[in-house]
Amino acid sequence: MEQRRLGKSGLCVPALSFGTATFGGGNDFFKAWGATDASGAARLIDVCLDHGVSLFDSADVYSSGLAEEILGAAIKGKRNRLLLSTKATFPAGTGANDFGSSRQHLIEAVDKALQRLGSDHIDLFQLHGQDYNTPVEETLATLDQLVRSGKVRYVGCSNFSGWHLMKSLAVSDRYGYPRHVAHQAYYSLLNRDYEWELMPLGADQGVGALIWSPLGWGKLTGKIRRGEPAKPGTRARELAGSGPQCEEEKLFRIVDALAAIAAETGKGVPQVALNWLLQRPTVASVIIGARDEAQLVENIGAAGWALSADQVARLDQASHVQPAYPVWHQRGFPMLNERGWA
Repeated sequence: MEQRRLGKSGLCVPALSFGTATFGGGNDFFKAWGATDASGAARLIDVCLDHGVSLFDSADVYSSGLAEEILGAAIKGKRNRLLLSTKATFPAGTGANDFGSSRQHLIEAVDKALQRLGSDHIDLFQLHGQDYNTPVEETLATLDQLVRSGKVRYVGCSNFSGWHLMKSLAVSDRYGYPRHVAHQAYYSLLNRDYEWELMPLGADQGVGALIWSPLGWGKLTGKIRRGEPAKPGTRARELAGSGPQCEEEKLFRIVDALAAIAAETGKGVPQVALNWLLQRPTVASVIIGARDEAQLVENIGAAGWALSADQVARLDQASHVQPAYPVWHQRGFPMLNERGWA
């Protein structure tokens, strides 16, 4: 498995990492993702490690902490062979301080995560979302405290807007706090908004992208075709009204292009969709998930080869959408954009 530098940090991460939202199935929402128990998780983790997939990502809200517990149980005796990533910010309880990026909540959230994971440190701790209520200075000072204590080694964020991430980086530089070296963001052929501001920001500031839901909420697996709706029990069917949305014709256009390239390469539709992401700028690692071993092995097969320039261009064309302002305006002046980021 290819190892990539995470942003400007010294940490190397595998090109593919494993997301644990499928562990536990603690409520109806997460049951639609999966309900892997500890023994099943241990087997999936062994398969990952055998293939060089050594970064495992979780969050305190995944099945209300159950995913972290299952992950912790599954990695016993293997901690020195892998990297742990987790997140906190969203409501993890009903109390007034059970959410957000305050000093009160983050310290408590990290301590609870360490207990559930059965580890003395988290390799990458990420803010799961923006907290407009807490001063950025308080949040970053707390992350600095957690790094200095040894409980956290690197920090990142997830689902941030460009301005909020840039503000955080500026405050870190001003006070000497740890910088966000990772941004866990949604990005897929289905929705390419990440490219408009977050990608050029990441390239300029050295923030590596960890990509979540790279198959567009399960819509880019090839199981949804013209005249073939999502099947019952799949995430694309059970959670059709949530997550990223896309016009049906655009989805079919992308899947048609994926299927044609899959036939040319001898790869699966999901493998082609994942490989396209692996070639995008700033992408450090693509987070894959799986309900079972066969699905996991198929997804791991997205690495170790590369689409041709022509195939990438065809997928770019099939998934193209008019960008938001001011990006479409900036693209009209290429002489002001020699780096090609607009």
